[in-house]
Amino acid sequence: MDADVIVVGAGPTGLTLAHELALAGARVALLDKGPGRTGESRALNLHPRTAEMLALRGMLDGAEEQARARLETTHFAHLPVPLTLDGWDSRYPYQVAIPQAEVENVLEEHLAALGVRVQWNSEVTGIEQDEERVRVQTGGKWIEARYLAGCDGGRSFVRKHLGVEFPGLDARWFGTVSDVVLGITAEGIATTWDTKGSPRMRPDGSFANIFPIGTESDNVYRIFYSIADQVIDDQRAKVPENEVIAAIQEFYGSDTEVKEVRWASRFSDASRLAEHYRVGRAFLAGDAAHVHLPLGGQGLNTGVQDAMNLGWKLAAEIAGWAPEGLLDTYHGERHPVGAAVLTNTRAQVALGQKGIEHEALREIFTQLIKLPEANRLLGGAISGLSIRYDLGGDEPVGARLTDFALPDGRWASELFHQGHGVLLTTRTELVAEAAPWTGRVDAVEVPELPGLGAEAVLVRPDGYICWVAGTPLTEALHRWFGAART
Repeated sequence: MDADVIVVGAGPTGLTLAHELALAGARVALLDKGPGRTGESRALNLHPRTAEMLALRGMLDGAEEQARARLETTHFAHLPVPLTLDGWDSRYPYQVAIPQAEVENVLEEHLAALGVRVQWNSEVTGIEQDEERVRVQTGGKWIEARYLAGCDGGRSFVRKHLGVEFPGLDARWFGTVSDVVLGITAEGIATTWDTKGSPRMRPDGSFANIFPIGTESDNVYRIFYSIADQVIDDQRAKVPENEVIAAIQEFYGSDTEVKEVRWASRFSDASRLAEHYRVGRAFLAGDAAHVHLPLGGQGLNTGVQDAMNLGWKLAAEIAGWAPEGLLDTYHGERHPVGAAVLTNTRAQVALGQKGIEHEALREIFTQLIKLPEANRLLGGAISGLSIRYDLGGDEPVGARLTDFALPDGRWASELFHQGHGVLLTTRTELVAEAAPWTGRVDAVEVPELPGLGAEAVLVRPDGYICWVAGTPLTEALHRWFGAART
């Protein structure tokens, strides 16, 4: 075969998945129909849980070096009460403010170090699969692999060709997003990148927000706007530059100078969730599996987390040690997460509608999120820190491992750099018990497990706890890491 896995789409989701597979020794073909990186900023943040996951692979430092700011809060429906992110015991209780293009550069650099490069100008035009292989047509030829992953966006060819239903809500209104270079700026336009920006609202429901996303020298700004009753016949059509300039000057004053429109595109409140994340030997991840209004910057983050969940499981299957049913847990765990993201974005859409009833709802909701527990709940949902998979057993089983300092000066997250599972234990005999799984699980004796109230925990490669001392360790090792080596 030409590869173990063909990954279609070289955005953050596809790059993360390809990295996870290559790290485990799988042969990856990463295809993208584009001619190369566009440099467009697109998404603008890494949420705390995504930051934690990149730290598990030693990739966060590179992203933080390119970050424009650390944002200690986020929002829900742009209500006036910010959501705090410091209630979940994370080393990164903030959003990393960084354009998607920079995230892709970091991921691609790490992937190249593993010997994998993006195959640009490789549009997929056909897919076939049987019980043993997948065949993909691109550039007039067919390539073969054991598995296929569609990370090719909301209009996913892979999803459509597989015949996966994509139920949800059609777009009811549209907005526009653009990066622009400003010259003279009107008074009142934000000069620092924060979660508030410079919002403008009109009685008819039209709105805009603008904030700086570049360096001090380049004066690049991000503008979002939506014009009430604007008719958009084709969401994919090029956005006229004069429309973007006119919108900025209408909302922020005619003396605001727009020197350049770098790129612009439409977005909508359409929300859809793939019925299945797996069809035979093919999988869906990222926007190919779920689309929603870009509120709270959840799209990129959910996609990267999809990839971290799928990657180690697919690599285990390729390596031959995956326990029966492991691949099916990808849909079982991530589909509910996708559904939850759609639920919270739809709720935010409802809160943003005009009308007396919606205004009343916003007033009540604003009071509710002043309550610490409600604020923490929503902050955990938006940031991904509250995700807990149903793996059986009481907490902390299914929850993420919170990072902590080791006696040798390292952090626990550094133990995951090789993409293995990790057994953390205060009991020497458990290290020996896990020895037959060496190469899949790294057993580490520690003096204590802060905040866990346990003598030992078994943690999957994606950072989620799958066992706590109290039941037989070998049962959990068999369940998640296959049969012992002989």
